[in-house]
Amino acid sequence: ALLLVGEPGTGKSWLSEHLAAAISGCSTLTIQGTAGTTEDQIKYAWNIARVIAEGPRPDNLIPSPTMSAMQQGALLRFEEITRCVPDVQDALVSILSDKRIAIPELPGDQGVAARPGFNVMATANSRDQGVNQLSAALKRRFNYIHIPLVADKQTEMAIVRERSAQLIARYCVPTPIEEPILDLLTTVFREIRGGRSEQGVSLKSPTTTLSTAEAIGVALDAALHARFFGNGQVSAASIARNLVGSVVKEDLADQAVLREYLTLVAKKRAAEQAHWRDFVDAAEASF
Repeated sequence: ALLLVGEPGTGKSWLSEHLAAAISGCSTLTIQGTAGTTEDQIKYAWNIARVIAEGPRPDNLIPSPTMSAMQQGALLRFEEITRCVPDVQDALVSILSDKRIAIPELPGDQGVAARPGFNVMATANSRDQGVNQLSAALKRRFNYIHIPLVADKQTEMAIVRERSAQLIARYCVPTPIEEPILDLLTTVFREIRGGRSEQGVSLKSPTTTLSTAEAIGVALDAALHARFFGNGQVSAASIARNLVGSVVKEDLADQAVLREYLTLVAKKRAAEQAHWRDFVDAAEASF
């Protein structure tokens, strides 16, 4: 099986969805892992009313996405596996080992065996790995692939440009984002996230991840705000107003991180570039 591990917002779910669609022709056989996920959701459940009336029969069985994937020989997507409690995670051990789900309620213990092609593709946030660590037995049954944050600035800019344009078009908002604004957005995210400016100034890092997905969200919010509450042009001020909510998300103390960035980095650039000046003014007014 395959386990995609990385920071929130690095595209793990997007990657697993597209891989499942490309390999199996279907990406909807999915289990969303939560603290409330039960073993029944992983294996199978029963139509209680029909069981009371007719007893346990194959027709009264409600298959889980896992069982459906096994019957079809397809890939099962398991999102946020580390959010499930250990007892639920352990239900996967026998499935990955034997490729079979036993149904002891049926006469003769009629189980479901996986067709060739069945496997599991799971995702886990590296920040959540301490919540419910995978057991050693389950870890041994997964191949780990770490999905890193985008290292190259130009690549990250290209991702933000392409994905934000797709989302803006989906909302039918005729509000393109100009290259200087995209460069400002990507630069701010990368410098705050990395704790160092392009000029080598050391900065505090916030508790949030500030991933590429967050940058895309800020770009989309700025475009919507400019369309309905502005002049139709995405400005640096629009970026600043929406950026504050992304940085100061988990802890109000992260306001100090953004203030430090404005003081040590952004204000120096504002003296030379107008869009950086607009960014600083709007960010300070948002506090």
